[in-house]
This record gives sequence, structure tokens and C-alpha cells, in this order.
Amino acid sequence: MHVELRQLRCLVAIVDEGTFTDAAIELGISQAAVSRTLSSLETTLGVRLLRRTSREVVPTAVGMQVLARARRLLAEADELEREATSGHTRLRIGYAWSAMGRHTVNFQRRWTALRPDVELHLVRTNSATAGLAEGACDIAVVRTPPDQRRVDGVIVGLERRFCAVASDDPWARRRSIRLEEFSERTLIIDRRTGTTTTELWPPENRPAVEYTHDVDDWLTVIATGRCVGITAESTVTQYPRPGVVFRPLRDAAPIAVRLIWWRDDPHPASQDAVALLTDLYRA
Repeated sequence: MHVELRQLRCLVAIVDEGTFTDAAIELGISQAAVSRTLSSLETTLGVRLLRRTSREVVPTAVGMQVLARARRLLAEADELEREATSGHTRLRIGYAWSAMGRHTVNFQRRWTALRPDVELHLVRTNSATAGLAEGACDIAVVRTPPDQRRVDGVIVGLERRFCAVASDDPWARRRSIRLEEFSERTLIIDRRTGTTTTELWPPENRPAVEYTHDVDDWLTVIATGRCVGITAESTVTQYPRPGVVFRPLRDAAPIAVRLIWWRDDPHPASQDAVALLTDLYRA
């Protein structure tokens, strides 16, 4: 036999209401059903959970432990139910680094007017799919090509590439940088969620590379002057950092910004998000 949620709800109701009679009223079942349910829980666990006197019902020592765990399990079950049933009344958009860049605030404001029936949540998840594979979001903003065997998506805009350098670096006084100039520098790359790879350069002209796994670490290393970085334009607006400046790359191809979602389970509001973000990038 296994513990069931209805048994835990019965235990909590008895303790909260103080009597079997009041617990029955709260649960909408008979007093006899309350007694049977509690008895079946005690049988399943092999312990006595409640002590009944003529005046009150109190948990045993073991009952107190089970009660505390029961409350947590029931809260998680209720949250699971809300997650599942809220479904199309909420849209979670995942991102790994910089969301929608300079369009992030406008997107949120315009979404409220466009779809007041669908609550919007932005969720940062440090993964290659920006939380989609982990189930943390319904659609995701990514800046690298997705696995097209599993997901659908569309390019909603393009962003320029920028070089990130320490504020006292000689490049900080420049108006722009060329890719060929990186051959004498050390480049720091986030290979989990970043948009930069050494494929930007021919094999004979590639810079030395260090790796990191988080945008904050990436910025911290750049601020020391030991490394330089390359990133999408959105990082410039979303992650201003004392000690780091950004300069445009003159000869680098732009980065495609995509919205992606599971092919077999698209959120009904996905196309509204695509249309709105595409409009913002075109403006």
C-alpha cells in the first residue's frame, strides 16, 4: 500500500479543525469516512499518528513529524495542480543572458495590453535552451541555432556584435574593433549559453581562449583586463558593469534572435509573442 494525498489531507484537516466531526465538514465527507481514512493511513505507515481523548485530538510525536511533511507535500501538490491547470493563462519566456535586450521592458508593457488574459513571466535559466529543455518555460529567447529535430522557432530580429573590454584597455578608446585584431588577445567564451565561438576566425588567426559558464563571471574576468569578450548587442543594454565598456565589431555578422518552443506542445500565445517581438525589433 502507498500513502495517498487524500489520506494526508484528512490528517491535516483533523489537526487543523480539532475534531473528526469538524474535519468531516471541512472535507465534505462523513465522520465515518474520516475515521476510515485516518486508520488506513496509520496502517500504511505502521504507526499511530493521533491520540484521541474525550476533549481533543492531538498528534503523537511521530504524528507531528508526519504532519509537517504532509503539509509540505500537499503544498507542492497544490502548486503542481496550479501549474498544470493555469496552462494557457500564463506564458513563461525563458532566456539565458539578456532576455530581449533593449526591447525587454517594452515587450512586457505591450504584452499586458495585447494579451491581458495571459500573465507573462520572464525566467532566466543558464542553459543552452534557456530553460526550455528543463521545463522552466513555455517558449525561450535564444541566440544560437536550436535542435530542429525537437523544437520549432522563428527568427524575430538581428543584433550587432560588440566587443567587451576593461575600461582602461586601449581598445576602450576606440570607436570600433575588427575581428582580425583579436589574434593577439585572449578571448573569454561562455560555451554553454554564449554566442561566440572560434569559428568567427580562420584557423590560422584564432585568438587564445578561456572559458566561463555565467554572464556575471564573464564580465568579472573582462573587468580585470586579462581577457576580452564578444557578445550580442542585447548584453550592452542589459548588463552595464562598472569597469567594462562595449565597442561595436566593424566586420562581424549579426546575431539572429530566435523564439523557440516544443514542436509537439506549442503554447497558444506563442505566435502573439513572435509577432510582438518581431515588431519591436523592426521598429
